[in-house]
Amino acid sequence: MDVLILAGGEARRLRGVDKPMIEIGGKTLLDRVIEACGALTGVGSSGEIVVVGPPRTTERDVRWVREEPPGGGPAAAIAAGLSALPGSTGRWSRWIGVFAADLPFLTAETVHSLWTAAAKVETSCDGAVAVDAEGREQWLAAVYRRDTLRSKVAEYGQDGVHGLPLRRLVGDLRLLRIAQTGNAVLDCDTWEDVGAARRIAASAPRTAIDGPGAG
Repeated sequence: MDVLILAGGEARRLRGVDKPMIEIGGKTLLDRVIEACGALTGVGSSGEIVVVGPPRTTERDVRWVREEPPGGGPAAAIAAGLSALPGSTGRWSRWIGVFAADLPFLTAETVHSLWTAAAKVETSCDGAVAVDAEGREQWLAAVYRRDTLRSKVAEYGQDGVHGLPLRRLVGDLRLLRIAQTGNAVLDCDTWEDVGAARRIAASAPRTAIDGPGAG
């Protein structure tokens, strides 16, 4: 499975700081998400991790792309990431993971659960989306059918996806809702969120935070 990690937002609520490079527990947010996604794109896999955003220094080599013009929002970022990847060529490449770069406690287990849920009923769904403790779909913690995403982008065109709310792109897809426990889809939109994530990271062993199989 290929993975798109969206890392190009302006982080207005963080006063413009480069959010993906904020450190939580001694590792940047971006590196933590790359690590969680790496389980499905590692040795023996033909999958690729593509980060949509300005290139940064990361622990693992990834491919970088950028939406044009920059700042077009998540729908435009997804379109840019898709255009950098080939179409589906086999059963396992039918799916593409899409994750935000600000999920400090995303785990390999969570990524894998979304992929396997979609793959098990592949003829009757367009993917699987993580659902947080409040019952909200986290569109940027999901696995989508690659061809379906391409079709949705084509409906709007490259110009039409710029600034398009993500819900307009994926909200009407047939997605399995996969409930997540703990902090797996906790995101960091504000400095209060960052502080809370740092306290969680400081108070628990790495294995307890990252979960089984996270590296």
